[in-house]
Amino acid sequence: MADVGCGDQRLPLIKGRTLFDYADDLQVQVPTSCLRNGYCHECVVAVEQGAEQLSPLTQAESFLSPPYRLACQARIEEEGTDVRFTPLRRTPQILSASQSREVDLNPMVTLDGTNVYYDGERVDTFRGHVLGLAVDLGTTTIVMELIDLLTGDSLSVVAFENPQRFGGSDVMNRISYDGGPHHGELQKAVTTAINRHIANMGEKFGFRRQEIYEITIAGNSTMRDLLFRLDVQPIGTRPYKSTVEEAFRNGERGTTAVVERSRRLGLRANIHTRVYGLPLIASHVGADTAADLVAIDLLEPPDDQIVMLVDVGTNTEVIIAGKGRMLAASSPAGPAFEGGLVQYGMPGYEGAIESVTIDGDGNFGCRVIGDAAPVGICGSGLVDLLAELRRSEMMSERGVIGDGRERNQSVLLDEARGITFSSEDASHLAQAKAANYCGQLLLMRQFGVDASGIDRLYLAGGFANYIDVDNAMAIGFIVPVAAERVEKIGNAALQGAREVLIDRQRRTRLEQIVPQIDHVELETDPTFFDAFVDGCMFQPMLP
Repeated sequence: MADVGCGDQRLPLIKGRTLFDYADDLQVQVPTSCLRNGYCHECVVAVEQGAEQLSPLTQAESFLSPPYRLACQARIEEEGTDVRFTPLRRTPQILSASQSREVDLNPMVTLDGTNVYYDGERVDTFRGHVLGLAVDLGTTTIVMELIDLLTGDSLSVVAFENPQRFGGSDVMNRISYDGGPHHGELQKAVTTAINRHIANMGEKFGFRRQEIYEITIAGNSTMRDLLFRLDVQPIGTRPYKSTVEEAFRNGERGTTAVVERSRRLGLRANIHTRVYGLPLIASHVGADTAADLVAIDLLEPPDDQIVMLVDVGTNTEVIIAGKGRMLAASSPAGPAFEGGLVQYGMPGYEGAIESVTIDGDGNFGCRVIGDAAPVGICGSGLVDLLAELRRSEMMSERGVIGDGRERNQSVLLDEARGITFSSEDASHLAQAKAANYCGQLLLMRQFGVDASGIDRLYLAGGFANYIDVDNAMAIGFIVPVAAERVEKIGNAALQGAREVLIDRQRRTRLEQIVPQIDHVELETDPTFFDAFVDGCMFQPMLP
């Protein structure tokens, strides 16, 4: 008998039931705020199998394309094969770990007696709390930190999958989606998700949303501007500049940072709450990279050393600073290392293989997030797997598994679940890795330094936090800097967003330094194509 399932759970397939009905019975959390009438657009699920057995798309679902449906609208109509679905919003590993350090308590929001002020303007009467929210708005994952602005203390950190995934897994696809007939849906999706988590934190910690007086946003250029309801179409075409960046360079505004009232953006906080978007550096090097600079105190180029920052994600940003110069570049790595394009690839959720070893007999050893049964493999596991396949000579430096006589050969990681990794998977990862490779190698060439000249290499972001650095260097994913010079800095974007929330002087200095950073367009480098080809090889980065 056919069944309907989510994850490891299954129930018999019954005609007439919605996927939301099954989510209830399977105790799978699917958000909604419209009593399942299709108005809120929150209950998006990915239908991985059996979509042909569901009712046709309704008008409420017109903003979606396969494999996405609204759980409240998708109804079982046929009894043929099994149906499998996954909620769009899942809880990833929370990368809240970042450098915890003393920061001057000098926020924009202050309390004087019974009055709350924002930058000297009275905005409210004291209600019991004076709170702020720092947000790392990533393409794949969103992390939020609730801050007590009277003490600077962190009260809570939450993370969840960016619900905009129905608009594409990378920024270029989301730009295209937002320029189509469903303009505004991506902004609505992300603000609704943030509001839901604000409400959840309020219930847990006993505060009202009206006690949040400032929200700081760190995100790449596209993610930030989508939230602020700005036109992101120019970011998707040459010269890939935000409308805000263009206005700044034309002398029409004094900074690429943006400030807006929360109610205009649809964020539910105090009526006077300001939302501060950290400044963009240039093109796709956005506010998340600017936040990284705050987190590592790189608010001016050092004189006595050369520092390199690599923030790995769907887009990888690289900054090199020293000797009075700062260079920045961005490379579109794509979603391959974050769960896309690889057959059994997935983000870092429970059930993801996060580490792989191969013993002398060719047997695979896998460590799984949550010690659960494996259902796929996430980015850190893919880095390990590629390095181990090369070390054991089970894969060539070109990513061909086996002897190459059979097309698209594969290896079996988990027999019980049938989790495999193929030469085609390796090909997708090779191209994603090559983008990272070019971003680092070409920027070093532009700066006039090689790996031996890098005094400090900072690795930022959730993905970089979990990878084995030696394995990443072995396949050319990370520049081969001496191990003692490498430092993982965790979620630096969130840390930077938190620090500019707590200390207004840091945001002022950040806005001053950002225009001094020279942006390098890698595609215009005459050696770009050759570097990309070299980067597709699974071998250490060439000098």
